[in-house]
Amino acid sequence: MGKHYLSTLFAPKSVAVFGASDRTDSVGQIVFKNMLESGYKGLLYPVNSTHTEVQGKRAYASISEIGEPVELAVVATPPQTVPGIVESCGIHGVKAAVIITAGFGEAGQEGAALEKEFLETARRCGIRLVGPNCLGIMRPSIGLNATFNKGGANAGNIAFISQSGALCTAILDWAQSNDVGFSSVISMGSSTDVDFGEILDYLVSDRDTHSILMYIEGIRNARRFMSALRAAARIKPVILVKVGRHEEGSKAALSHTASLVGADDVFDAAVSRAGVVRVQTITQLFTAAKALSCGFRPVGNRLAIVTNGGGPGVMAADRAADLGLTMATLSDATIEDLNRHLPPNWPHGNPVDIIGDAQADRYHHAVKACLEDQNVDGVLAILTPQAMTKPLESAQALIALSNTYSKPLLTCWMGETQVAAAREAFAQAHKPHFRTPEPAVEVFSHLSAYYRNQRLLMQVPGPFSHHAEPDVESARLIIEGAMQEHRMVLTEMESKALLSAFNIPVAKTMVAHSPNEALLIAQQLGFPVAMKVNSQDITHKSDAGGVVLNLNNAHEVRSAYQHILDNVRISRPNARMDGISIEPMIVKPNGRELMIGVTSDPVFGPVITFGAGGTTVEIMGDRAVALPPLNGFLARELIHETRVAGMLGAFRSMLPANIEALEDVLLRVSEMVCELPLLKEMDINPLILDEHGALAADARVLVEYRQPGADRYAHMAIYPYPTQLVSQWQLADGTDITIRPIRPEDAELVQAFVRGLSEESKYFRFMSSMQELTETMLVRFTQIDYSREMALIAVTLAQNREVELGVARYAINPDGDSCEFALVVADSFQGKGLGQKLMVVLMEAARSKGLSMIEGEVLSNNHSMLNLMMRLGFAVKASEDDQSVMRVSRAL
Repeated sequence: MGKHYLSTLFAPKSVAVFGASDRTDSVGQIVFKNMLESGYKGLLYPVNSTHTEVQGKRAYASISEIGEPVELAVVATPPQTVPGIVESCGIHGVKAAVIITAGFGEAGQEGAALEKEFLETARRCGIRLVGPNCLGIMRPSIGLNATFNKGGANAGNIAFISQSGALCTAILDWAQSNDVGFSSVISMGSSTDVDFGEILDYLVSDRDTHSILMYIEGIRNARRFMSALRAAARIKPVILVKVGRHEEGSKAALSHTASLVGADDVFDAAVSRAGVVRVQTITQLFTAAKALSCGFRPVGNRLAIVTNGGGPGVMAADRAADLGLTMATLSDATIEDLNRHLPPNWPHGNPVDIIGDAQADRYHHAVKACLEDQNVDGVLAILTPQAMTKPLESAQALIALSNTYSKPLLTCWMGETQVAAAREAFAQAHKPHFRTPEPAVEVFSHLSAYYRNQRLLMQVPGPFSHHAEPDVESARLIIEGAMQEHRMVLTEMESKALLSAFNIPVAKTMVAHSPNEALLIAQQLGFPVAMKVNSQDITHKSDAGGVVLNLNNAHEVRSAYQHILDNVRISRPNARMDGISIEPMIVKPNGRELMIGVTSDPVFGPVITFGAGGTTVEIMGDRAVALPPLNGFLARELIHETRVAGMLGAFRSMLPANIEALEDVLLRVSEMVCELPLLKEMDINPLILDEHGALAADARVLVEYRQPGADRYAHMAIYPYPTQLVSQWQLADGTDITIRPIRPEDAELVQAFVRGLSEESKYFRFMSSMQELTETMLVRFTQIDYSREMALIAVTLAQNREVELGVARYAINPDGDSCEFALVVADSFQGKGLGQKLMVVLMEAARSKGLSMIEGEVLSNNHSMLNLMMRLGFAVKASEDDQSVMRVSRAL
């Protein structure tokens, strides 16, 4: 692999500072002073058109005067000068620039025109830009401080990306006094060119970065953001703070779902699926990062508390309850173990109060017993300094314990003078420690959220979750029919037909156009019945007086028909009515009224919601949110996040509900979202669930026109598992082969495949000597984001187990138009046409993504691969950087 295309931004060998100055407190003066004082290890050139010397260094009137290559330009000059500077940088061969200057898109039409001008120039010249209107960037390990922050930063292994320059300065100031160091600090500013996604891509491959912290104000491109976030979180912990929580206004929405779901709910659901931890404060951001960097392996949310004081233990337990954590139930074996080491009057439960006279040995035994309990996922040890307490010895005992267990062990030594030495010992050992119980509990909640979200990240559902395929074509025709009549809202009949096309059980409904017809239909369906107005203009029928329930005879049906017409004419005089719909009353003694919905977030696209149903959904406010696509695991997670989930089991005299049927409906709704991009909003309310199954009693659907494109799932933030790329093939010798996209659970399959390759095949594929894939490489190869890369593996069955025979993969280049490929086939299957088949299928997949060029590198002595490339129509030429490598490429 060559250098990352952003390496000149993060590790430049030479930097030119435009606007470098001697004028005190000017931006140019501070930036250049920072570069000098931080000990930048490369060549540094101040550029100032009116001075020959700046801060004791020779200055240059322009970049052309420097006469040496410049890798990074830092621009702190007035806005009107920036387009010309970018042009001159392009001529000089500069490939990266940080535009600190403000006064562009945010400053009106004139500024926007200047921004457009320098952006077009940068793209023409191949210059990547950070900013404008940003604080700048830092790489403390190489002395790069291209910011106008007053002061530098310590070197460390945390990368910090922020959309707010002002917040950057505050955090940098806080970090200096809290012994926090950084691998990188990046202030994004307006993000007109390089965005979050590209920065994350670089940091994933950066060896100096162990964890990534982000401050986010808003997202522009959800697909790219989610794709990069998921890729980063698979390799390194990512923790973020997002501000701008939207107030839940009483907005006039056409569906319950849209008015229930705020943008913050959706953002939470998105980052959870990305395997990321979201915190609420800057302090939590860094304490969570420190805890994750300690090598803990969190596996759940069951907390045990060990304390020498009852009060602090109760405070911690209260905070745990606030955060939805579970207080661990200690096993009988643990209780017996504790009985042997604790005084008889300990409370025999959790929190484990080891009594005020506890010393180091008691802490050691109590904490060790809890860490070894299978029912415990983490331990918080609390100490208050009492007469016989030995804070330092107790701290040393727990430091030794924490080095031998992977479960989180957090400590809270309360007080000040008497515990100062203990706190210093924790700090020296790099163990997370706190002054009060509540922040410690919050950090444990972040650790358990990280574990949960990492499990969510591993899920790769396809667009279809069942063997019985839906009738997608009929569903699309229903929507197109409404579109042709210029309607956004489907009728109840159309909405139910849409659900039926995706095999969701619906209540049988018929439409009557007269009182007598209504009576005949009611007798056919069987009493009691429900009657509702059938109108494309009325979404909330109850509010318009258009619903009458529990009609038991002919007289009531006739009266209800006229009653509904009269009500609607008064409440909605302009509404068009197409008769009255009639359906049997659903009598389910054990039925729970639930709601499943779909809404469209302006950033993240379609979202699925679940919660309590009925006419009081807005008041109850019980709902959980998930980004599609779903699978069984994700559907169960969504259900368990709601309060109504507690009513789905056996409840008083009610039998337990059929949870599998509910999961089935959620998966069917996920299929609808994937396959019907014109679906904007949907309510299934109520969905009646009992011990026998689920039934959609009512439904409403809203649609909107969307321009079709090459990417069938462009409307979704998370790309589904591409089942359309699964294919069957057969070798000439009769071996049956499946070619399919790779999945995370293929890790062992891939590792075994690589181990089985000959030394030559490994060298040809990886261009280096290696025995097997590292854990990080295995994650990167198997946990891919299908919207930005593809890996197609060829597998066959041997003794009822899959065996990998070969893999072809591509990764989309930063230009978004071309991709880089790699191919390797098991030695025993080379020369059988498998490599050619994999390449043909891979190129077709790349073509279907709208890519126009595929390219790669092949060692010059890999003759069989070069011959294959030429047979497939690739152009072959020697690499400019390395004569032992050939560059191969062809148009798609």
